[in-house]
Amino acid sequence: MGQRLACQWLTAIVLLCVVGSTLVAADPALAQERIAYRLKWLINASTAGDIFALDQGFFSRQGMDVAVKAGGPERDAVRELELGYAQFGVASADQVIRALAKGAEVVVLAQLFQVNPLQWVYRADDFSLSRVQDLAGRTVGITYGGNDETIMRALLASVGMDERQVQLASVRYDYTPFFQNRVTVWPVYRNTQGIFLSDKLAAGGERAAFFDPSEHGVRFVANSVVTSKKMMDRHPQTVGRFIRALLAGWQAAMAPANESAVIRAVAEYDRDTSDAVLRRQLMVTRQMIQPDPGIPVGHIDTAAWQQTERIMIRQRLIPGPVNVIARLAPQPSR
Repeated sequence: MGQRLACQWLTAIVLLCVVGSTLVAADPALAQERIAYRLKWLINASTAGDIFALDQGFFSRQGMDVAVKAGGPERDAVRELELGYAQFGVASADQVIRALAKGAEVVVLAQLFQVNPLQWVYRADDFSLSRVQDLAGRTVGITYGGNDETIMRALLASVGMDERQVQLASVRYDYTPFFQNRVTVWPVYRNTQGIFLSDKLAAGGERAAFFDPSEHGVRFVANSVVTSKKMMDRHPQTVGRFIRALLAGWQAAMAPANESAVIRAVAEYDRDTSDAVLRRQLMVTRQMIQPDPGIPVGHIDTAAWQQTERIMIRQRLIPGPVNVIARLAPQPSR
């Protein structure tokens, strides 16, 4: 009797295993780990690799069901990591450094942009900005409290210019002061807003030019992939699988051969931008994600992170050093 009961239990267990295996095979999502990934901003050309990794199954092939969540002015990826609302996120270096100064336990896994897309646009036919000193006497737009204010003050300080030598003007999302030539040097994200403003100027017979801080020695780090130290310590394999999938997606998205597929994927979310404009935005984004083919996508520029921290200390944006390089994940040898 006891032997027969044992056989019945064994048969039941085997059947459950077979049924469970069949269900997993039929629906791989049942076996996948659910992950929340919070972006820094809205989905556009700047998030092409994130969306392509999702669209082309890079995450699912690593056993992950990833929810890629759009960011925005009311979203803070670092805060969501702390609260457990997300396992991974995108943040700029200043967000990471400010969080570290407040005691947050955050780790930088990859640096998406090797060149910061935050630049300034101006009319090429009116004047030239080949040196920082050429800003003297110009009306320069900045967003008070934003990265552009920090970067512009660092640029002026780098050549010993007094801030009174330029006229800093507070700007927001209304481009009217630029179109009316009241603010002649305007902050933009080169790969998105920069395309839009170039087209507007061209329609009026004017040419756009861009002032790139990195060409003048200020390499303030932009979007990077972050996670919490707790996630890193407790789930290192998950972290490894996620970042491998993400960077593979970015690498594929930056390949010119995949351009049309990337545009289709981004256009599903960014419905207000035409395919033709997305194509041009993607071309500029490609140059900023991997300007040097010898440097892999996601490479962390340690020197740029150190410079960003020094700038924030000098401008008293943080009370003191945070040793940010100790929070940068080790880079694989090439």
